[in-house]
Amino acid sequence: MRARVVVLIIVLFAVTYALVGFVSDSLPRQSVDEDARDRRSQPGNSLQPSASSKDGNSAVSEAMPVGDLPGWKQVFTEDFTDGDVPIGEFPDKTYRVRWSANYFDGTPDTAAQTLKTKSGYYPSKVISVHDGLMDMYLHTENGISMGAAPAPRFEKDSKRPFNSQLYGRYSVRFRAEALPGFKLAWLLWPDSKQWPEDGEIDFPEGDLSRTIYAAMHGTGEKDNRIDQFRTKSRFTSWHIATIEWSPDRVEFFLDGESIGTSTSATPDTPMHYILQTESCLTTCPHPETRGHVYVDWVAIWAKD
Repeated sequence: MRARVVVLIIVLFAVTYALVGFVSDSLPRQSVDEDARDRRSQPGNSLQPSASSKDGNSAVSEAMPVGDLPGWKQVFTEDFTDGDVPIGEFPDKTYRVRWSANYFDGTPDTAAQTLKTKSGYYPSKVISVHDGLMDMYLHTENGISMGAAPAPRFEKDSKRPFNSQLYGRYSVRFRAEALPGFKLAWLLWPDSKQWPEDGEIDFPEGDLSRTIYAAMHGTGEKDNRIDQFRTKSRFTSWHIATIEWSPDRVEFFLDGESIGTSTSATPDTPMHYILQTESCLTTCPHPETRGHVYVDWVAIWAKD
């Protein structure tokens, strides 16, 4: 009898072990590739970025749009995959055909010009390219808050303003760290330099520690209309900001969704696109505040 009980226990143990093995084998397992995918990509990491690294430092997923669209003819694309450029050397021979640093080191930014703050554009201390990204390293040196304002170049060796056109569609994929006192005002600025008479179009705009908005500064000699369209989205996630500038109409899209349309006092003279990244509007960053703005790609179309 005791022998029978022992045999029965052994049989039950074997059956239980087999069932556990069957159940565990039937569960989905993460492959080596999936493990790699879920780790945050870092600069210099050999892992290919993917959609799961959206909140990391590698630009991923949303591929740059290539080709004409209904009513729009594509005239410029950049996804920063032609090679790395260390800080201090941008645009280098790698990107000089398609980009300009736009301003020399020490050029006063908006706040320095209007409020006499200690801030300015210092592309040699700010801009680099790595891992398929333009990287703008915003920081303060010797009491000066440093930004940059690079501009796409439509043609090799073209002169300022580099990407002039009348009407267009402008799309950029970007992310930034939360940096109080530093801001974006990526904009269309009139070739005439007549402001506010010839207007201004800004998107994305905002302090990097706050939410993203768009602004359309209407034309006119004085009391020009300003339309603002605010969102609840923050700069710390990847976003795609698109401006569609047409006759009598400017529409703004964030991640494919319209956030607003301006139809009054629309700019109607040639303008050019600048990734104006600066500080001290309205408050200057703390001297220890430093971090990055990343640009995954830029695509531009002309009105067809």
